[in-house]
Amino acid sequence: MRLWLWWTLLAVLCWGLWALVARLIGDALSPGQQQALSTLGLLPVMMAMGFSGRLGPPGRRPRGILFALSAGVLTCLGNVAYYDVLNRGTKAATVVPLTALYPLVTIVLAMVFLRERINRIQSAGLLLSLAAIYLFNVQDDGAFLSPWLLAALVPVGLWGVAALFQKLATQDLSGERATLWFLAAFLPVAALLLMRNPPPVGIGTRTWLLVLLMGFAFALGNLALLAAFARNGKASVITPLAGLYPLVSIPLAIGLLGEQVGRREALGIAVALFAVLALACESAPIPSSDAVPPLSP
Repeated sequence: MRLWLWWTLLAVLCWGLWALVARLIGDALSPGQQQALSTLGLLPVMMAMGFSGRLGPPGRRPRGILFALSAGVLTCLGNVAYYDVLNRGTKAATVVPLTALYPLVTIVLAMVFLRERINRIQSAGLLLSLAAIYLFNVQDDGAFLSPWLLAALVPVGLWGVAALFQKLATQDLSGERATLWFLAAFLPVAALLLMRNPPPVGIGTRTWLLVLLMGFAFALGNLALLAAFARNGKASVITPLAGLYPLVSIPLAIGLLGEQVGRREALGIAVALFAVLALACESAPIPSSDAVPPLSP
């Protein structure tokens, strides 16, 4: 199995856990407070990378750092919007897969700006993964539109653009270095959020543990995603595959929250498994003469 696929599957596992933890916190903290305080969970991953000595060559640092920081800011804003939707009482088994539609944005942008190409089997896997995400979002009675749909589309757009910026950052920086700068963007955003909405006094131990776990799982998942990008993975393949993290969140939501999964969601899980197999069938690398060079500084 390709190395980039292992990293992508780790991202799926981490993000699946992260997506559910936000629901477990509930209304104990506001969306902004959740985003700000969960930043503490990022610090172990950032410190591990900073002292690992595996950051790789600096590369074209100004451009790579700009892309990584921009991706971090957009992701923070998307996270706040996502937590807001969950705090409205909507089922996690519905919100999580709906917001996982963000690869649609990244795919279009990657094909337009990066001119990425995929083989036939991967094309089938791409379609299957998008079909699975769609099935996760359509209920058994055929209903799709809901009062919270527009609010849920906000993180879809922000995360989709951020994923493209993450890929661009790895053209100039190693995956570890890009991740470090990506996560660094969360620190000033957290400070601004806390200035606008200070945390309540007497936060419970359970809430603190969940917030720290949420931040750590999110950081580790992003490290895995950028490592996959840096190991010759294609944004148009990795992003939709990583978007299948509801495969982790939905079973956990059923077991921990007692939520129900309809027939369409069950079908989506089966389709997603076939998508993983198809996306793993990567062709030989494109010859260097046909390769798309990095964007000019």
